[in-house]
Amino acid sequence: MSEERTWARLVDRRSVNRGDQRRSALLQALDDLLREKTLDQVNVAEISRRAGVTRSAFYFYFESKATAVLALMTGLYDAASDATDLLVKAEGDPGERIRQVLDSLFDSVDASPHTYRALLEARAANPQVREGWDAGRAEFAGMVAEMIERERAAGHATAGPDAAGLAAVLLDLNDHALERHVLGGEPPRDQHVDALTHVWMTSIYGGIA
Repeated sequence: MSEERTWARLVDRRSVNRGDQRRSALLQALDDLLREKTLDQVNVAEISRRAGVTRSAFYFYFESKATAVLALMTGLYDAASDATDLLVKAEGDPGERIRQVLDSLFDSVDASPHTYRALLEARAANPQVREGWDAGRAEFAGMVAEMIERERAAGHATAGPDAAGLAAVLLDLNDHALERHVLGGEPPRDQHVDALTHVWMTSIYGGIA
């Protein structure tokens, strides 16, 4: 099973129309509640009541509140996919491209910080959510590793450690920076992006172009 299918399978219990009004109402209710409290403080009965549906309706769509958070974060996953596509095309100035990718990731988190914080909670507490997270990461890391290898073969990137290992570490840095940012840690966003751009450029291309 591909990583993308693993993520999709964890989001919904059944193959459903994602335009379904009950499903949309449940996700809106969860989103509203996460603006008021943490995921741990929210329960399925409360989500269902606010959505105007039964608890059984919630479980028709989602195995748990943690996996429902994955559905809320589909937009973030799509944004990460678009950012990775831009990165691996390796077109234009590499420093500008990497900065654009990082800015888009921070933008997607800033658009819904409460749901990203809930995703961090769910990832830590729920093995299935962690599986979905790891599946997505493995997909992105593979694409970045292939780009590094192509850039090295073309003479654009410098020689260095194993491309797969390097890609995994660089994505780890992104994840850590986004987590610190959404939880209110230092440094400020612009400094995070500056530093990450420098690390990516130095690691892949040997310096800032």
